[in-house]
Amino acid sequence: MYTPKPALRLSNITKRFGSLVANDAISLELGKGEMLALLGENGAGKTTLMNVLFGHYVPDDGRVEIHGNVIPQGSPREALHAGVGMVHQHFTLGENMSVLENIILGTEPTLSLSLETGAARKRLAELMEQFGLTVTPDALVRDLSVGQRQRVEILKALFRDTSVLILDEPTAVLTPQESDKLFETLRLLVDKGLSVIFITHKLREVMAASDRCVVLRHGKVVLTTPTAETDAETLARAMVGGEVPKTERVPSLTGKELLRIDGVTVQSPEGRALLDNLNLSLHAGEILGIAGVSGNGQAQLADLISGLTPPDSGSIAVNGKTIARPTPAGMVAMGVGRIPEDRTGTGLIGDMTVQENLGSEVYRNKEFSRFGFLNFKSLRRRAKELIERFDVRCPGPGAATRKLSGGNMQKLILARVLSGKPSVILASQPTWGLDVGAAAFVHRCLMEAAERGAGVLLISEDLDELFQVTDRIQVMHCGRLSTPVRPGEVDAAQLGLAMSGHRAAPHTSDTIHSASATTGETLQ
Repeated sequence: MYTPKPALRLSNITKRFGSLVANDAISLELGKGEMLALLGENGAGKTTLMNVLFGHYVPDDGRVEIHGNVIPQGSPREALHAGVGMVHQHFTLGENMSVLENIILGTEPTLSLSLETGAARKRLAELMEQFGLTVTPDALVRDLSVGQRQRVEILKALFRDTSVLILDEPTAVLTPQESDKLFETLRLLVDKGLSVIFITHKLREVMAASDRCVVLRHGKVVLTTPTAETDAETLARAMVGGEVPKTERVPSLTGKELLRIDGVTVQSPEGRALLDNLNLSLHAGEILGIAGVSGNGQAQLADLISGLTPPDSGSIAVNGKTIARPTPAGMVAMGVGRIPEDRTGTGLIGDMTVQENLGSEVYRNKEFSRFGFLNFKSLRRRAKELIERFDVRCPGPGAATRKLSGGNMQKLILARVLSGKPSVILASQPTWGLDVGAAAFVHRCLMEAAERGAGVLLISEDLDELFQVTDRIQVMHCGRLSTPVRPGEVDAAQLGLAMSGHRAAPHTSDTIHSASATTGETLQ
């Protein structure tokens, strides 16, 4: 429980990046055995503040105290020695190394010729038993699920005798079941005296798990409150500085078929069916939602439509034209806009500027190049227009993309994709890690695109999102799709059972392709 003596104190932390003030004289305290939720819009300064605490950034002003001791600025090693552990939103694990090797890494002398794993293995086993964080020590990280990788990150922090644990968007890439398990584990850790700060945009998690909330807006603390004395609506208003925009999908008549997938099978190198005789039909003016637990073929479906993965059998057609062997460039040329699940891995190139990322799909157009020479003036003018229209918060077109917050990266992708007015839009987990205002902005953009006549395929593990913005929903399980249903004809419990495979449902391969095939009987 919270005690007056702080385990952590941040005093007047100020951090600037050029003219941008990311943190403006921020002060906060964290008690021993307290779970604090740090909230704010994307770009509000949350991650910057935690990077100052962990030593990745040197503040322009202010100090950090751990258990009453001021720690040197700009030194992750000093932060680790003081008992600070950090689990980043994007995991920092060696994929070709084992779980045990990742956890030991950094705790052994650099010049050691061999790792002393016996004592480490014993300590790891004790930590797993004590906190219920089970993972195979000798498993390679590349073979682990996202949820298992997060357990490794937490174990890595606990192995170093962490007393203050920071988690940046800990559930952004977890299934609902994995998220529940994570917070059960965190509560156990907190009850044993660990102090936790978690950054999140999911207000239900905040209300269910945290002891206290701190809200940042434009780099300043605007609200500090015990969780029991507030509600989700109040927190949301504090985050955005007013009423949260409401998004509501108004059903409309659908038009011609824009995307058709017939009997597609995609196999793994070992011969396992990742997509199994898959059928799908997307029409103009509709938003079709794909629900499912991660790992059931959604990534392969997205790669198929993006042109990254060719089908082993079956066919895919866009705007009535069958594509023999899809390629990324070919799909873009056919009018497919791609909002990928992985913003930093496949969505954007972090070392390129905002302007370069915005121009990456149009630079061959005559307006932006001639005789092999780029028209930088036109590209910069276009970038400025899109930055303003999509509210991408950055210093300007020349800013390094990797320095943007997750929400602004997503806005950057939306600006690039939607400015091209594609007829088919693939949106894979488009609101992962976004605050309520940014998520509402994404939803509005997708709905406006559908109103203009585009077909939108929305892949999401957030059932609330699917019920809010889609016209039809299909569940993906083990590489197959259920019959489409309208949101009003099914509830979350029924979809959840289908997602987990606990309730069988006929697959689209057993039914005709039709936008009117929307009976909910298969999920009831």
